[in-house]
Amino acid sequence: MEAGPVEAVGQALDFTEDFTRELPCEDGIPLENLWHRLQINLLDDCVHQLWRGRTDFYAGGNMFVYYSLQQVQRQDYKGPDFFVVKDVDGSYVRPCWVAWREGGRLPDVIVELLSPSTRGVDLGAKKALYERVFRTREYFCYGPDPTQGGEPELLGWVLGRDGYEPLVADERGRLWSRVFGAWVGEWEGEYHGARSRWLRLYDAEGRLIPTAAEAAQAEAARAQAEAERAQAEAEAERKRAEAAQAEAEAERKRAEAAQAEAETARTRAEAAQAEAEAERKRAEAAEVQAAALAAEVERLRRLLQNQPESKPGG
Repeated sequence: MEAGPVEAVGQALDFTEDFTRELPCEDGIPLENLWHRLQINLLDDCVHQLWRGRTDFYAGGNMFVYYSLQQVQRQDYKGPDFFVVKDVDGSYVRPCWVAWREGGRLPDVIVELLSPSTRGVDLGAKKALYERVFRTREYFCYGPDPTQGGEPELLGWVLGRDGYEPLVADERGRLWSRVFGAWVGEWEGEYHGARSRWLRLYDAEGRLIPTAAEAAQAEAARAQAEAERAQAEAEAERKRAEAAQAEAEAERKRAEAAQAEAETARTRAEAAQAEAEAERKRAEAAEVQAAALAAEVERLRRLLQNQPESKPGG
């Protein structure tokens, strides 16, 4: 972004600290309505989420932007509804943007919220100022307030060699911002309790850039889902352990039953063996007895054979 006009003024004038400190930072005029204020906060929220962790940019809303002595002399203290300056130290808050304190830096992106009372200025004098003096790389306009029955439209321009050139919307009505590296487009939903249509940012793949609250809610939901998954896994593991324990118990009982059956079989086998041994002994005794009887019969037979025969009448 060219800062020639501011640097030239800075060289011609002595912008002392006392002079700068006396510059007004607010005009006491409130924002038009709640939607207007929330929309500025929403844009600021989205930009900080888009570039979370970075401190090399400054996003401001409804604050004065000082760029020349002539502006101060005219007491033209109004600033953009929302703006972003890149490649500056964004680690601290400014009450207003004073270009000669910032090395001549002026906004890279400006967003004005259109209303019936400001539309002419936003699309006329302000657009010319941002184009010719600020040399703001991208300028977006959105409005009017849909909560007041308006049908908002989104307009955008990118700074070319010969001035502002209109940005062409995609099939979803969104405009690509090279400065953000993101899409600028409408979103309908609830923000801080207010349901409406809002201007928001989408990443290159078309996914909505979440607010800090939405990101925290999504992270909480992810953590909750992870906790539930872990709990379900633990419950499944517990059931698997119980099933394994039941199976082990059943196996133990089967082993005990098999052992008891084996013991019973062993006892039966021992009884059968004892009975067989007794039967063998009885058989041996019977054999001995039979042999003794056979011997006795033989003895008696022989004894009879050896007896003399009795003679008749003798």
